[in-house]
This record gives sequence, C-alpha cells and structure tokens, in this order.
Amino acid sequence: MSERLQALTRWLHETGGLGDFDLRQVSGDASFRRYFRVRHAGGTCIAMDAPPDKEDSHPFVHVAELFGALGLNVPRVLSADLDQGFLLLSDLGDRLYLGELDETSADRLYGDALDALARLQACGPGADTLPPYDAALLREEMERFRHWYLTRHLGLSLEPAQDAVLDTAFETLVANALDQPRVCVHRDYHSRNLLVAEPNPGILDFQDAVHGPITYDLVSLLRDCYIAWPTDRVRDWALGYRERALEAGLLAETDQARFLRWFDLMGVQRHLKATGIFARLKLRDDKPAYLNDVPRTLGYVFEVAARYPELADFHALLGELVAPRLDVVNG
Repeated sequence: MSERLQALTRWLHETGGLGDFDLRQVSGDASFRRYFRVRHAGGTCIAMDAPPDKEDSHPFVHVAELFGALGLNVPRVLSADLDQGFLLLSDLGDRLYLGELDETSADRLYGDALDALARLQACGPGADTLPPYDAALLREEMERFRHWYLTRHLGLSLEPAQDAVLDTAFETLVANALDQPRVCVHRDYHSRNLLVAEPNPGILDFQDAVHGPITYDLVSLLRDCYIAWPTDRVRDWALGYRERALEAGLLAETDQARFLRWFDLMGVQRHLKATGIFARLKLRDDKPAYLNDVPRTLGYVFEVAARYPELADFHALLGELVAPRLDVVNG
C-alpha cells in the first residue's frame, strides 16, 4: 500500500465516522486526483485523494458549494482536510453519460444536461466570484497545441510563416470567444463528467469553473472529445439551446448564423486545447490512452475550419502538418 493510500485510510478512520469500511479505487482523471469508493455499514461515499503539492482542492470545495446552492446535483463535501488533500464526498453513482448515451437515450440525456446548463448559466456565479476566461487564458490553452502536440509529440520545427498562420488563427478564435455573452462556465462539461443520476445529471469535475463565453460548455457537451454525433443532429441541439438561452435572458436576439459561428469557432479553440492536453498527458504524465481520442478531436477542427474562410490558411496548414499522421477528415 502506498504512503498516500495509507494516509488516506488513516484519515478516513480518524475523521470519517465510518466504522469499518472497504476502499476501492474507482477512477483517476486527467489530473493527479484519484477517487475511491468507500463502502461502509451506512452505504457508500467517495474519497478524493488530491496531493496538495500538485492539486489545490480549495476551488473544488468552493464551487461545489456554489453549484449545490443552485440545486445542481453535485457531490456534497462531507469532510475535508485540504492540507493533506483529502475529501470525503457524497456518492452520485458510477453511470457515466459516456456509457449510457446511444441513439435512443441521447435526446433525453442531453435534454437533462442542457436544462442543467441553462440553470448554471442563468443563475450561477459571475465575474465577481469566478476567475475570468480572458484572452490570456484562451491563448495559453491553444499554445498547448503548438507546444505539446505539434512540437513535442509530432517533433515538428515550425517555420516562421507556419507560426504566423497559427498566431492569426488563434487571434480569430480569441476574438470569437470574447464576442460572446459571458456566463458561468463549468469548463469540462462532457460525457465523462456527467452521471446518470437522480436528479439528472450528476455533475463532476467543476473545480476549474470560470466566467466566460456562453458556447464553451455547450460545445464541450455536444462536440465531445469522447463521443461523436452527426453534424446535423449537433446543430439541432445547439440551436435548441439557443432558444433556451433566449428565453432565459442569457442572449439578446442573436441570429442563428452568428450563434452557430460562436459555437463552431469556440469548439476549434477547445479542441486545440484538448489535443495539446492529450499529448501532455502522454509525454509528461505517462497517460498515453488519451491519444486515442485525438483523431476525433482534431476531426472536429478540420470539419469546422474547412467551412470558415477566415480559417482557410489554418486549415491548409493542419492538412499539411497533421492530416498525414492521423485518420481525420480533411474538409
């Protein structure tokens, strides 16, 4: 048993009030956090191990309280030792959206997720509480694609003209994000962080919440890095959410074309970020499995970039640098 697991077990015995219990790891994630299901005489709960030298758990506790106050189904913090990086949470189950979504369930499950998202955006914390999703952060995220994926993973040395194409595309994507209404952004709202639960959905991994573009969580959900749907179906879901947002007062009257441009280009920004993170997980953290999701993730980028003239040079560059190495659709 590792020292961390021994310390977690000792903490649970000392502070959890659980009596005898059984501890089984249920997941890790793309961070350094690990989760364990704790079975005891009174039921189950979840222990989170977040080493404090690698993960700051204060935002998790803070955002859990904020989101729970909105009536969203998030884990309740039952006990916490933030100095050690241990939390005891209520158990929302293990039925991830990713394993439950299919042709017959998608409309219902996404409908619930979109209802929860509308509540989060309409009633959630704002700029006075959350960090800003500003130009600097948007750019920094996309730089992960250049550094970790193109340079470190693919081993490319970009020429100045190629760097300039990336810079121009990044500025287009930043401008698109900043053009949008600002709302509470979960920042990782997708099928691996949503649970089929009661009430539905259970919402996880919200500690990086920010105040930012209205379409960010929407595109995270509907153009998920881990599961893909036909373009027309995604468009219908996105426009259905636009109607929700109009009714909730989150949007002024915005035509469909402008909203879809926001949505599409926001997705390009997110998927470049995600691709860079997947490469970093392999190279820095020895988690290579996420690279299996890169073809789907960059496939969205190729598909969208092919449809927007302002991204034509960017699309051509990706076709030159990336397409030969991946099974993606090159517009």
